[in-house]
Amino acid sequence: MAFRMQNAAPAVQDLTRETAETHALYGITEPATENFGRQCLMARRYAEAGVRFVQVTHSYKWDQHENLKRDHTNNAREVDKPIAGLLTDLKRRGLLADTLVVWGGEFGRTPVAQGRDGRDHNPHAFTMFLAGGGAKAGYSHGATDEYGYYAVENKVHVHDLHATMLHLLGLDHARLTYRHAGRDFRLTDIHGEVVRDVIG
Repeated sequence: MAFRMQNAAPAVQDLTRETAETHALYGITEPATENFGRQCLMARRYAEAGVRFVQVTHSYKWDQHENLKRDHTNNAREVDKPIAGLLTDLKRRGLLADTLVVWGGEFGRTPVAQGRDGRDHNPHAFTMFLAGGGAKAGYSHGATDEYGYYAVENKVHVHDLHATMLHLLGLDHARLTYRHAGRDFRLTDIHGEVVRDVIG
């Protein structure tokens, strides 16, 4: 298996096999989007080759305790086009239907300023998106209070998100429970409910 992976990897990672139009679609031809665009295009090539899990990381630039407006503007500029390119490319190749794309981080930002135009961590309300893989298209789930600090409508705990992701991948999270040292364990920490409203 290791040999087969090593033998196949160079061809899968060779982005010169892609058209100029595809490079432009992902933003590889532009300085701001070149790095993240390469990762997104590589993710599509991995998905095409049958790789089951691919992680694409946009550095660690989103923890903005200062200069949030400036830096998040730059962050969005770097990722928006490559993400749109990835979703477009997966869809037109017939891969989006069985490829679940998850975008997000581990927390949001507070609605109040911190320091020099920064924001502190906010674990009480933040946004993630699911695309493809059976997730409902064009649907927004949940809302915050008018201040933007707490989730108040259709709240989704991280365990619920994980249960939903596993469901979309064809796994029942409750059936993954195992007992160890007198306690039950599973990927959703014996919690979580599938959020049926987000399933298409």
